[in-house]
Amino acid sequence: MDEKSDGSDGTARDRDPEGRARNARPRDGLGRPLPYGAEGVERQPEGVVRTPAETVREAQRLLDAGMPFHAHEVFEDAWKSGPESERALWRGLAQLAVGLTHAARGNTAGGARLLLRGAGGLTAYPEAMPYGIDIGGLTAWAGHLAGGLRGPVDPRASAPRLTGA
Repeated sequence: MDEKSDGSDGTARDRDPEGRARNARPRDGLGRPLPYGAEGVERQPEGVVRTPAETVREAQRLLDAGMPFHAHEVFEDAWKSGPESERALWRGLAQLAVGLTHAARGNTAGGARLLLRGAGGLTAYPEAMPYGIDIGGLTAWAGHLAGGLRGPVDPRASAPRLTGA
């Protein structure tokens, strides 16, 4: 963030070089804001255009590291930069990652809702395995996790395998 400006309530707001509001506070591995000056995890850069294989590889790395919020940002970049015909795929995967984020934070109702919404979004790809993504395995994983949420989950131990490998 390059600058701060006053918000409508008179408080300083972080702004990017184009003047858009952007929160510059450090974040933990689950994307929760930390106090300014605290040590957080490196944030995913926004707007990165990756190939589908790079997207899957980077998102899996982040999921394996217990950072589903950050994996969601990778999927969001693909959803926003990819072809219209693939937006449901990347949006569904982003929702699965956010669902896991909420589940890891202890928000069981929100986590279950997003897991099921993401799985529902993947139904547009019932037979195919686009880019090697195991749609059937992911929808089964999401349903199982959503149905069993009773408290916070370990995001590493609960992370799915995107390609089933």
